Amino acid sequence: MATPTFSPPFCTLSDLTQRLQTQGFAVLSASDVVAWLGCDAAQLQMLQTDWQNLPPDRYLKDGGRYRQRRHASFIVQKDTVHTVPHRAHWQPLEYNALHGGMERWFEPILPESLARPIWQRLLQTLGQLCNQVFTPEACDAALPTPWFIEAHEFRIDTSDGIGRPTPEGAHRDGVDLVAVFLLARQDIKGGETRVFEACAPAGQRFTLMQPWSLLLLDDARMIHETTPIQPQGLGGYRDTLVITCRRNGFQDSPSSSA
Repeated sequence: MATPTFSPPFCTLSDLTQRLQTQGFAVLSASDVVAWLGCDAAQLQMLQTDWQNLPPDRYLKDGGRYRQRRHASFIVQKDTVHTVPHRAHWQPLEYNALHGGMERWFEPILPESLARPIWQRLLQTLGQLCNQVFTPEACDAALPTPWFIEAHEFRIDTSDGIGRPTPEGAHRDGVDLVAVFLLARQDIKGGETRVFEACAPAGQRFTLMQPWSLLLLDDARMIHETTPIQPQGLGGYRDTLVITCRRNGFQDSPSSSA
């Protein structure tokens, strides 16, 4: 029997901030993402060349070879985007029971990608949203809250028969905002997004299908996961850009010298 596919509960741009504040998550269509960023679709599509040459994730504890990724870190304050020298990605075990507690030095996002104006615009827009949702009292300050941002370029493939977008299972990330941009789905089934209230039984399930559609999560309130993908042809994969925003500094290993 075919697995049912549920459409995303898209909201309008005018409802975005309120939806995040009241519901804990929001989903934007691809056309609204383009309008929100004030760009055109071609600018976003230019970023997708990165996903054709991502290096393998060598830290998967389940022994899988299904994930490729790059990583970069930034500090965004008002309209200023500062690229941070390359650093390890680290999470405590309480947020990632599978890969927490270890420094993971992923290959950096390519400099030519970070130099594209759309990268700067994307990060600025996410910083503005964080100010509106989490620190509205600081929006008019001369120097509003700095946001410590990590970006991850992911490809999950089905070369070994199954790919796991979230091998750690349903989880939180230990940040304020999580943004998951779907870039592409090719010859796969599965990859259903599931979001749950952290302190209540309510939840929703849906499948992101549109390239550059976007899931936004209040990480303190919501738990999320994506179900495994399976092939429906040769060379199946799912590409995403995941960006996390956090106040009060990056999550760093206690033994880090950074």
